[in-house]
Amino acid sequence: MRNRGLKLGAMLLLASASLCGQNKVTLRPSIDTVTISKHIYGHFAEHLGRCIYDGFYVGEANDSIAHTEGIRNDVVQALKKLQIPNLRWPGGCFADTYHWKDGIGPKAERPAIVNSWWGGVTEDNSFGTHDFLNMCELLETEPYLAGNVGSGEVQELADWVQYVNFNGESPMSDLRVKNGRKEAWTVRYWGVGNEAWGCGGNMTADYYADIYKKYATFMSAWGNKEGLYRIASGANSADYNWTETLMKKIPHSLMKGVALHHYAVIDWNAKGPSTKFSEEQYFKTMKSGWFMNELIDKHSAIMDKYDPEGRIDLIVDEWGGWYEVEPGTNPGFLYQQNTMRDAMLAGMTLNIFNNHAKRVKMANLAQAVNVLQSVILTRGNQIILTPTYHVMEMYKVHQDARQIPLDISTDSFTFAGDSIPALSASASKDEMGKIHVSLVNIDPTNNKKISIGLGGIKASNVEGRILKSQNLRDYNTFEKPETIVPALYKEAKLRDGTIEVDIPAFSVIVLELT
Repeated sequence: MRNRGLKLGAMLLLASASLCGQNKVTLRPSIDTVTISKHIYGHFAEHLGRCIYDGFYVGEANDSIAHTEGIRNDVVQALKKLQIPNLRWPGGCFADTYHWKDGIGPKAERPAIVNSWWGGVTEDNSFGTHDFLNMCELLETEPYLAGNVGSGEVQELADWVQYVNFNGESPMSDLRVKNGRKEAWTVRYWGVGNEAWGCGGNMTADYYADIYKKYATFMSAWGNKEGLYRIASGANSADYNWTETLMKKIPHSLMKGVALHHYAVIDWNAKGPSTKFSEEQYFKTMKSGWFMNELIDKHSAIMDKYDPEGRIDLIVDEWGGWYEVEPGTNPGFLYQQNTMRDAMLAGMTLNIFNNHAKRVKMANLAQAVNVLQSVILTRGNQIILTPTYHVMEMYKVHQDARQIPLDISTDSFTFAGDSIPALSASASKDEMGKIHVSLVNIDPTNNKKISIGLGGIKASNVEGRILKSQNLRDYNTFEKPETIVPALYKEAKLRDGTIEVDIPAFSVIVLELT
């Protein structure tokens, strides 16, 4: 997961502002375009730290926190406001140690499990398949199940698919009915293992490709008209050979998606603090985050070679910022605060995904609650919404909207002689005909004036919302949960087919044109 420079994306043409004289975005609505899949705005819930237990799930017997069958009502309400399209579970590394039959049936009879990956804690399996899939129904979101390939068996995964998806008579569907669920959930999205190159088995790409074919063959669609959306465990960041091997060796009839994992990390051996970071650490986080653009370009080019029709999707099912845990917390729980730095990372990354919507069809922020770059943090009966949450909420206007390609020229954010683009942008048109343009200025000290050429789009009004704060290191706390919240933005000037915007340092703006 190391940075290897910067490549310019096909839809994001960058040039030096010292040459062009200004920061400028040009929309190109006449170009044939694609839909920005809502699934790019997916989330991730692993059995890790306080994500599931004390995050999503507080237990049916809890009388101090409002819940529905043990699922926190406040968390559900907050995530529904984001319109989260999918939720990945149970891992992550945990997935390849998880045996799903341990988490079904009467809760008092379920065996305990030691979470060997995350903190060595013992959990009682009180949150299992029924709990997760019923929670997805509460959230009105699609479940994405990650199957156990590392320590599991083919029959185990095949049985899980039958258990959750088959409405006819069979041993597994009969067991599901016995456990209280008559109708199948018909789960479409299935990960065939996780990080097979690492915690999922330390496999080679060639070995995993063969294993994948074996597992995928026995995962029946069980009458699901859409079929199973099987996702192969993909590359670790810039491991392009991994993607090439999978695309070359796995029949495309058995695979709908290839995953990619990349975290914005300063240094895996010295990740730095989540709040008291230096200017250098901020720059390195942003540079690692911007590397996502090059990764998608290069992995997509490999996929294009073997799949020119674009039938296989790129699935970035783990992304986000990774720092040291908060002082005094369990190192294995990965609990970190969430500052304006995270808002910058989220906005920039989502712009990258939007601009690569032709190949990127799903992404999952790691993780939803209390772990890594969370959108929600909990403490007792309180929750707070992080700056990342607010960016995701502002950007939800792009879900399933038609992408508007753009060119952008921007000056640089420079530190110690190294540079990355200061500005990023993406744009779309929703089914109501509204145009949305999202802008991010990651420069920590300088406002940026930017001109947006509409490319023939007719608009008579522009307004929007902005997320900013007084200090780059600001964050929401349980005592002050609204230090950072979106505000109305009415300062954009529309004249003669051009919008002029003065975007403050380290801020995110989403404009709406009508």
